Amino acid sequence: MTVRTGLKQAVESLLIGAGVAGVARARLRHRSLVLAYHNVVPDDAPAIGDASLHLSQATFAQQLDELLRHADIVPLDQAFVAGSVRPRVAITFDDAYLGALTLGIDELARRRLPATIFVAPGLLDAHAFWWDALAQPGTGLDAGLRRRALEQLRGQDQPIRRWAESQAYPATSPPDYARSATEDQLRAAISRGTFAVGSHTWSHPSLPQLDRADIASEMTRSRDWLVARFGSAWVPWLSYPYGRSSPTVTEEAAAAGYRGALAIEGGWIPERAPAQYAIPRLNVPAGLSARGFALRTAGLFCR
Repeated sequence: MTVRTGLKQAVESLLIGAGVAGVARARLRHRSLVLAYHNVVPDDAPAIGDASLHLSQATFAQQLDELLRHADIVPLDQAFVAGSVRPRVAITFDDAYLGALTLGIDELARRRLPATIFVAPGLLDAHAFWWDALAQPGTGLDAGLRRRALEQLRGQDQPIRRWAESQAYPATSPPDYARSATEDQLRAAISRGTFAVGSHTWSHPSLPQLDRADIASEMTRSRDWLVARFGSAWVPWLSYPYGRSSPTVTEEAAAAGYRGALAIEGGWIPERAPAQYAIPRLNVPAGLSARGFALRTAGLFCR
């Protein structure tokens, strides 16, 4: 354990022991929070890929039980409806990882809880996402590689892989649960409860780096595919790939008929009316402690 980690844990313990979370939570009545998850993996799984995205099943279950003690877990659309006495929390998953659609859905279905899964249809069918394939065991994804991938290579899977190969950058092969689901696996997950699908664009690019026509195509192609295949399970919500947006991106989201769009960070939704195409979420990384989760879902240390 590093000194920084030890200090962080000590502060979290002090705040929980002092009842700070309870006091902060009392101020959040009638407020809403959208949680952003990515994957849920077996408890004995080794560290894989971009490790912060891969939460253990036991940790996910503990977090659901913590939420149920203090909040109403509701479908995404209902998170913005006034009238609840307790805080409202909506659960979302980005990327349609197989682990999320099996282990994660297991825990939600067991508790009869809803969730929304944001899908990039062009990257279904056991796809290994570039950020997992290019992450290195023990060190994760190189920050310089991530910047190049998003800024210069526009977050697009095949150009990133070709560049990495040209640089002799080593790649790994993630296990099935850390790859995308198939269409049939997605359909099976949706059938198990009150689960919905939204759009994560067609191929998960960094939208601000695209021209307007390509932005529109990414949004409408995904929308049309999901509507055609999932019908009533479809909700007209968009999750921005990598959490990245721009004025042009939000204009195209509105033009494509999306009811709203979600960022990846930002914490609790403000009491004043939020920008409909910049709804904040609280990203939940795999390394977050139980105390840290309790504090953040009480509105402390949110980003």
